[in-house]
Formats: sequence, structure tokens, C-alpha cells
Amino acid sequence: MNRIARLAAAVTALSATAVACSPAGSDASGGGGKGDRTITFLTFETPNLDAAYWDDAIARARAKVPGLKVRKLVAPSTDRTGYAKQLLASGQFPDVMISVSPVGFGEAGAMAPWTDEELASFTFPHSNPIGGKIYQLPYNTQPTPLVYYSKKLFAKAGVAGPPKTYRELLDASAKLKKKGIAPFVVGGGGKDAFASSYLWTALVGTDVYKKTPDWMAQRRAGKVKFADADFKGATEKFTGLVEKGYVDKAGLSRDYANTEKAFLSGKGAMYPMGTWFATAADKSPMKDDIGVFAFPTDDGSPAVPSYTGGGMSVSAKSKHLKAAKEFALAFQQDKANLDAVVKSDGAIIAMKDYTPPADMGPVYNATVQAYDEAAKKGGVVNAFLVETGDDALLPGMVEKTYALAQDIIAGRKDADEATKALDDDWAKAGTR
Repeated sequence: MNRIARLAAAVTALSATAVACSPAGSDASGGGGKGDRTITFLTFETPNLDAAYWDDAIARARAKVPGLKVRKLVAPSTDRTGYAKQLLASGQFPDVMISVSPVGFGEAGAMAPWTDEELASFTFPHSNPIGGKIYQLPYNTQPTPLVYYSKKLFAKAGVAGPPKTYRELLDASAKLKKKGIAPFVVGGGGKDAFASSYLWTALVGTDVYKKTPDWMAQRRAGKVKFADADFKGATEKFTGLVEKGYVDKAGLSRDYANTEKAFLSGKGAMYPMGTWFATAADKSPMKDDIGVFAFPTDDGSPAVPSYTGGGMSVSAKSKHLKAAKEFALAFQQDKANLDAVVKSDGAIIAMKDYTPPADMGPVYNATVQAYDEAAKKGGVVNAFLVETGDDALLPGMVEKTYALAQDIIAGRKDADEATKALDDDWAKAGTR
């Protein structure tokens, strides 16, 4: 039995349990009954997307599906996919969920695929396919990361402007360090381990995915390995930044909120982060001091790691499947909801005919400009550790890779050790 079959079998077994005791509703016909129609909706909360945002957005979408009740579930950590697996195993798989990786769930039939008709209003309707089917609405494009920087600290160190090449980035970092300014602010403490990985994501984008866009598909086919020259070279650049003292190791003790605060309070000059940071930046007193640039390649051509997805998935076993899909689409297509997520989370909406609010701040506008410039030049690539679907790491590997990024920043692993660990983890994940 191959890995996908084993994974699907495991999730199918969980799904069978879920059917027996799902809390979703009472209409077994799939959503057309007149009885109590209650669905569960798994969300998450962040400093940008707080409880009030979700409550208001749910209310707007629910109003478009008469008679529907929605019970909100909130994931206890950033590992929403892991929590969804727990809910499936305990017979409480939600009817609707947002930003949950469909890998494993889709292959096993636990999630319902979206049809071309349902996807008609999306700009990139076939993003992140699993076996040619789409299980997550691709409503939001997130460059992850771009580099946010302090113009004032650059000027203090004699750095004229954002670096265009990797050599210029190293030169800028050296000047900043000489002035006693931490070049890069990073995070990764507690439950927010993901924040330690973004330099690695950027370097895999510039040095691996730009050259070989289907690299992860080739890894799945066994044609390449993490220890091969290109991927190890990108990892050596990551370890090199650490060894030169350009990465603030104190960040490993900071959660996401405190990492953001560290950059906004001048603890370092550059902050590699996803586009959701733009809204927090625009609310800060520092907003006019913040610039944005794409992490530079060796030759100066663009390579912006980006992910389009993040939207709703629906349980294939929902007792109100039709209503659940109607709610999900209503939520994602509602202009007020889209405007709210743009204002709250810096989203770049991938919906046809959508335009963001005219009063967005300077950091958000610069973020969109950086992405648009890369897109016009064919410089958008996949985002390592953020991909889902057929381009993703094998299940369970993302969290282990976050831990490896922390090991690199802490100086516990070099590029040889880190890439060997990735290949070892891949082999183990492929036999489960």
C-alpha cells in the first residue's frame, strides 16, 4: 500500500467514526430539510482576526442562507489542521472549516470537492489541487514572506535602499550589524514556531523553486532530495545568515505578537513576514517608516513565494452539505467580509472583480505593489512550508521543519544535518 493509500485509509477510518457521532445537524438528505439546520464552523483567532471579526463575518454569511444556524469552533493553536484531525478522530469533524490543509482529508473522501461552477468567481480556481480536485476555496493570495524594513534604520547604517541582489542584502546586513542594529528580526517561540521558518522559505523560493517550479512534485516522485545541491545551497545561505550574526536569536523565545512588537519597536531592521503584517504596520506609529521588498535573488530577478488558498473546506459527510457549501461560498464572496479580512489581515483577494478599500494604508499598498511587480515579471513561486495539495510536504513534516528552522537559528544544526533530517523525515512520513 503506498503512502497516499495508507493516509487515505487512516483518515477514512477516522471519517467513519465521525459519521457515527457527528454533531453537525439532523438532516441526512444533505441540507434541504425543514428541521433544525445547525452547522459547525472551525475558525482560528489571531491579533488581526479576533473573535469580533469572525462573529461579524459569520453573521453576514449566515444571513444569506435562511434558517441556518452556525456554531463557531476556535482552534486552540495555529495548528488548525492538527486540530481538525483531532475533531475527526473524536467524531466532531466540522461541517465547514477555514485554512485547514486538505491533504489527507481530500484523498480519503472526508472533504467535499468544489465544482468548476462553484469556483467560477475565483481568480485562480485550480490552485492547490489534490488528484485534480479542489477541496479548499482559493480566495486569498499571501506572499510569504516579503521583507518589511525600517527606512530610518537603513539610513542610520548607510544603506541607501532595499537590496536588489543577495550580495547587496549581505552588504546591507553587514552595515547594520556594524552599527549595532540587528539585521533580521525573527520569531518562533511557544505555539508560533512557524515564524522561525520564513528566511528558509524565502531562500528556497529564490534558489530552488525559481529554478525548478515543480521541485516538490519531483521530490514526491523521488527525482530529487533535500540533500541535493540546490536545496542544500539554499539551506547553507540560511545557516550563513545565522553564522554571520545577522539573525536575532532572541526571537526564538518570542511568540508571534511579541515578534511583531519587537520589529515595530526598533529591535531590528528587517522583518521577513507574510502580508498579514501590513495591517498591523499600518496601525502603528511606524507606518511611514516601513518599506517592503521581495527577498532578493542572486541576479536580482524577482522570486516572491506566494500561496493562494486559505479558504473554506466542507465536510463530505455533513448532514447539511448543500447548506454548508452555500454558507462557505456566501462567506467568501461577501464584499464586506472580503473588505474586513483585507483591513484586518492584509489579504490580497483572489476574486474576480474585487477591489480593496480605497483607504488602505501605505504599508498594505506597498505590499500589493511588491507582489504585483513580481507577478508581472513571472516572479511568483510556491512558498516552501506553506504549500498544500499535490505540491505540499508529506503530512506531519511541516511542524518538524519548523523545529529544524529553530535548530538552525539556535546554531544546533548546519545545512548538512538539516537537509539529512528532512530526507529522513520524508522517508518516515512515506512509510506511515
